[in-house]
Amino acid sequence: MVNGSPLLVGDGPQGGPADSPGSAAQPVPDGLHEHLRPFLPDITAEVVRAIRTEIPEYARPMDDTYMHVVNRGVEAALTGFLARLGGPGVDWEPVRATYQHIGRGEADEGRSLDTFQTALRLGARVTWRRVSALVEAEKLPRQVLAPFGEALFLHLDEMAAATAAGYTEARLHAAGELQQRRSRLIDLLTTDPPVSAEAISDLAGAAQWPLPRELAVVVIDHALPPTSARPIVPPEFLARFDEQPGRIVVPDPEGPGRARAIAGALHGMRAVVGPTVPLREGARSLRWALDGLELSRRGVLPDTEVVCCSDHLSTLLLFQDEALIDALAQRHLRPLRSVKSPQRERLAETLLCWLQSGHNASEVASRLAVHPQTVRYRLRQLDEVFGPALHDPAAQFDMQLALYARSLRASGL
Repeated sequence: MVNGSPLLVGDGPQGGPADSPGSAAQPVPDGLHEHLRPFLPDITAEVVRAIRTEIPEYARPMDDTYMHVVNRGVEAALTGFLARLGGPGVDWEPVRATYQHIGRGEADEGRSLDTFQTALRLGARVTWRRVSALVEAEKLPRQVLAPFGEALFLHLDEMAAATAAGYTEARLHAAGELQQRRSRLIDLLTTDPPVSAEAISDLAGAAQWPLPRELAVVVIDHALPPTSARPIVPPEFLARFDEQPGRIVVPDPEGPGRARAIAGALHGMRAVVGPTVPLREGARSLRWALDGLELSRRGVLPDTEVVCCSDHLSTLLLFQDEALIDALAQRHLRPLRSVKSPQRERLAETLLCWLQSGHNASEVASRLAVHPQTVRYRLRQLDEVFGPALHDPAAQFDMQLALYARSLRASGL
């Protein structure tokens, strides 16, 4: 008998249902929770003191609101534990809800769960030490220690699980909100006409994205993959893959290591990197990247995994209006239509190479891998076909543009 009341071992109810900490392998003594209740305030105070002293992350003596939260968490843990020791009908949901709320708070504070798990274990040790002291002082019978310890650590597991659930929920919610802001920021950075610098700055702050001076937009040519197959991009990149083609905004793309980071993230995917532009001109980089992607699909630009628009600006310029290319060819290459194929294609190839080589027949022969005499023969044919226009610098420039576009499109004249 303790304090005039019987404290029996094995005759009373189990401390809780099969899935609760009270359902230990050893039966919890009947009435134990009532005999522990008077010591609860002292145990609570000692646990709080130990947490504040031994875990720096919880040491905020000047923050009354924060210390109230710590006290509330400890009280909920111990009160809930005692209640569950009292019988199987105790409702665990309030305690679970409290610790889910604490888990969400830990996530909001930016701490890992390691800190909180340390606090839980410390609280359990302090509680066990105090109960052991009560046994040594003969205020509790020694036979309560084993079932009490088992119930305590099972309860600790459930608190940890509830906290982890709240923590995970908060982290997923925060990640979802952050991604929404970042997706909206991509829209803001690539809209035409540009939005104000203030609007971009405000949303970038909310999206936790440091503002760069320049950016480039990357477009990805792939069907929307499952999440596990999406590119893993560095955290400083903005990315969205909920539309086709996918888009990535690369800050300060000329910086060290950027090209390597882009290539590593996009390995195995066809992608086009738009030109580097000032912060508020992302729409221009996106437009050129989309143009480059279309030309890459057609084979006009190289069929490589990552195509950089800055390496093909003249081609992008030339293909801005293909109707003009057709008109240019119609005006300046019409004489070639009088020549039958395949001789027409050979003459067109020779003419383009001659114009690109500065009219050097020997270089043309080397580049086309034909005999110099063959080049001179073809040039005489071209002279007959085009007449004086072949030696007009302005006409030569237009011919070169039309022939270059023809070679890229690999189409007939």
